[in-house]
Amino acid sequence: MKVTETPISNLLIVDPQVFEDDRGYFFESFNERKFSEILGIDIKFVQDNESFSSEGVVRGLHFQNPPFAQGKLVRVIHGSALDVVVDIRKKSETYGMHYSVELSSTNKRMLWIPPGFAHGFLSKENNTIFSYKCTDFYNPESEASILWNDPDLNINWEVDDPIVSNKDNNAPRFSTFVSQF
Repeated sequence: MKVTETPISNLLIVDPQVFEDDRGYFFESFNERKFSEILGIDIKFVQDNESFSSEGVVRGLHFQNPPFAQGKLVRVIHGSALDVVVDIRKKSETYGMHYSVELSSTNKRMLWIPPGFAHGFLSKENNTIFSYKCTDFYNPESEASILWNDPDLNINWEVDDPIVSNKDNNAPRFSTFVSQF
């Protein structure tokens, strides 16, 4: 497993060791012991989520507020996605900065998103299956979001006319957002 730091502290790209031959491939997508050693903290995942999206679907930017904040280990099982996170940790030097990376079934790359980040993605192919391992349970009262195309965040979503839910299109602007992190 290869771990790469990003320009935003604690946000990590994880590339698993993939064993491929003429039969296909095998890789370990999660190992609690190895992952805890990499992060230097004990990680306990309590919920796995999966979404299925058509090409051009944007989901996000979502998060859960404390005390139900979630860390997420995300990956694409089928297809490809542009994964986007925004640092919403008030005391962070990178508060308000975003980072994006392509996750796909081809590159098998994963992204560790600690609590304190808003998260979203663009499905770049039809039938994209996105997987999330979460460190806390879903709590509807703690759920929140930031406008996915907020001009203050200036995220390049790499799509001209995305398919976006009404909820995501009506999320608050970053300038009106008050972080609980």
